[in-house]
Amino acid sequence: MAELSDRTTRRAVLGGVAAVGAGAALAACGGSDGDTQSSSQDDSTTGDGTGGSEGEGAAGGVLGTTDEIPVGGGTVYQKAKVVVTQPTEGEFKAFTAVCTHSGCTVGSVNGDIIQCNCHGSQYSAADGSVKRGPAPKPLAAKKLEVDGDKLVVS
Repeated sequence: MAELSDRTTRRAVLGGVAAVGAGAALAACGGSDGDTQSSSQDDSTTGDGTGGSEGEGAAGGVLGTTDEIPVGGGTVYQKAKVVVTQPTEGEFKAFTAVCTHSGCTVGSVNGDIIQCNCHGSQYSAADGSVKRGPAPKPLAAKKLEVDGDKLVVS
């Protein structure tokens, strides 16, 4: 009987270890702000890593200003879960910042690449298409209006 008890105990311990490991893996795939880069001053990260100004960050609100978006780069607005890019001077694009692989918020825009730091997916800053997986589909485009120097997403 003691032998059966030892097996049961080993099985329970191994099952517990597996459950903890699975939980940690799922937590790494989550979309919390802790999984991505962000400035401590605001809710955005620019292509140069300096962050942007404080914006409302809500759908239908002002995200920030055009001068926060470098030409050939972009800014991730973490709280709004929106990434805004400027592929060429004066041309602004907006996409969801939620990675299509596992729901993480993308972390940065480096040149013409939107980078997800969770599993290495990369998207085009020009059209949101997948440049490198594991992401299965492009980032969805968002409606962006430029009102003077203000960026408004709806």
